[in-house]
Amino acid sequence: MTKAIGFIGLGVMGFPMAGHLSEHNQIAVFNRTKTKSEIWSTKYKGKICSSPHELAKISDVIILCVSDDNDVRDILTGHQGLLNNLKPGSIIIDHTTTSAKLAKEMYELLNANNVSYIDAPVSGGELGAQSGKLSIMVGGNKDAYNQIKSILEPYTKLIKYMGLSGSGQYTKMVNQICIAGLIQALAEGINFSEKVGLDTKSVLEVVSSGAAQSWQMENRWLSMLDDSYDHGFAVDLMRKDLEIVLDEANINNINVEITKIINEFYKDIQKAGGGRWDTSSLLKRIEN
Repeated sequence: MTKAIGFIGLGVMGFPMAGHLSEHNQIAVFNRTKTKSEIWSTKYKGKICSSPHELAKISDVIILCVSDDNDVRDILTGHQGLLNNLKPGSIIIDHTTTSAKLAKEMYELLNANNVSYIDAPVSGGELGAQSGKLSIMVGGNKDAYNQIKSILEPYTKLIKYMGLSGSGQYTKMVNQICIAGLIQALAEGINFSEKVGLDTKSVLEVVSSGAAQSWQMENRWLSMLDDSYDHGFAVDLMRKDLEIVLDEANINNINVEITKIINEFYKDIQKAGGGRWDTSSLLKRIEN
């Protein structure tokens, strides 16, 4: 049976994701800044809702793509939030990168109200959202996951069930640990190449074809060399994600010493006014 879809959060990621869904489903959207919903509706077909609770009343599956723990909690439990207006048996899919603690809290809260909550953070960035090639890591009830897996296909390259509630968020933490280390290594490599007088474009063409190859190298080295950082995943958002990692590592006594260092590097970039720069701006920090 076709399910009515609600989508909350039309930011850099959510805007194209909701667009992909609208081509295959009946969809309603809500965004705190209404002008974004209005712009979205000029490109895609869907109902604009004035509040989360209005959206809840007409949706079987609700997808969240907002900024942080506080946003998710407010949308679900705040004034004019979803909680008291959800249909019994409905499913919440949360693409927001949050703490695992928040995911488990929302799972328990909604489960008591006969609603399934799935933590489903994504990886692939703005380009992945636009091209419909995101990777999704899922935690929560497996039966609910099986019900919604096909719904997410329009913007998915890979979707994988990772385990109980919070497992999707834990997997996203691993993702961010790896990305931070890769970008710092790429920044140091580029800086080293420049300092010793090599043709860095030629260097990166060679090493990106070997064992050092990564998505970050293939998609960011040209923009890094051009000193172009007005795009992609913002430093402010990476800092938020890395703080989640460090909090979890502290609770569980996990060694993430490189991640701690790189988090401090991103703090330096924020202090320099680069909070909205792409995360690859670690090179700019080295050069300055």
